Amino acid sequence: MGDSTVTTLEGREEAVRQPVAADTRPGFLRRLRTPSRPRLWFEILLIAVSYWTYSLIRNAVPEQRAEALRNADWIWRVEHDLAIAVEESVNHAVNSVTWLIVGMNYYYATLHFVVTLGVLVWLFRSHPGRYAATRMVLFATTGVALVGYYLYPLAPPRLMNGGDFIDTVMVHQTWGSMASGDLKNMSNQYAAMPSMHIGWSLWCGLTIFALASVPWVRVLGLLYPTATLVVIVATANHFWLDAVGGMMCLAFGFTVARLWYGALPYRLPRLVPAVALKQPRPRPASPR
Repeated sequence: MGDSTVTTLEGREEAVRQPVAADTRPGFLRRLRTPSRPRLWFEILLIAVSYWTYSLIRNAVPEQRAEALRNADWIWRVEHDLAIAVEESVNHAVNSVTWLIVGMNYYYATLHFVVTLGVLVWLFRSHPGRYAATRMVLFATTGVALVGYYLYPLAPPRLMNGGDFIDTVMVHQTWGSMASGDLKNMSNQYAAMPSMHIGWSLWCGLTIFALASVPWVRVLGLLYPTATLVVIVATANHFWLDAVGGMMCLAFGFTVARLWYGALPYRLPRLVPAVALKQPRPRPASPR
């Protein structure tokens, strides 16, 4: 006859003290890396503080005029060697059409901020699950650009020694660059590399192209950074190679977001719960 198994009262009490399930709540780091619905007050505060910090650091970078002018001469020589040094011709050609260059001056001064903020608002409202990751791309792009301003001071073409570039803001008495005219003391004039006009506009364009559902809006998304490239060159604020620097910063921004979230921002879910539900800890049953 086989041995019988006897369960004592003490054994039953010991069994019920064991947890019935492990705590499956995500850790702090995992929660940070999980897409969640953004909070409006936090995003407004974050963007305001971030832009203030960016402007403060950018303008605090020493204006190393001599080195910036030497770097501009070197960039200009390299572009001649590459047969792409046509900025001066574009600058003069567009400047001859008054209405066009005046429009470009205002384009340079305003759309850089207006369109970027507009895309952020659109993401916040229509793609909340992708908002944080896409915003991280923008912030990382801007952050690494600050390093570029510090390590590589560069004069814009309109400030080159011996150059024949036209400062279109000064000539046409328009408001188009905070480094020209009465506003020149409010901004570091020798922070042209990389071009954040290109970095931000390309971020906007790729985001619109990837996420917009209307075909003509997607086309506009691609045209926007293209038009911005023409504007920064025509107004003599940047070289072509400054735009390449902006693209490289944006590539860095996408890499940071990809490593943090485990996917490109546009592949994350569009919608997420407003508040992540917490799984309660299992409570041990009371012994009877």
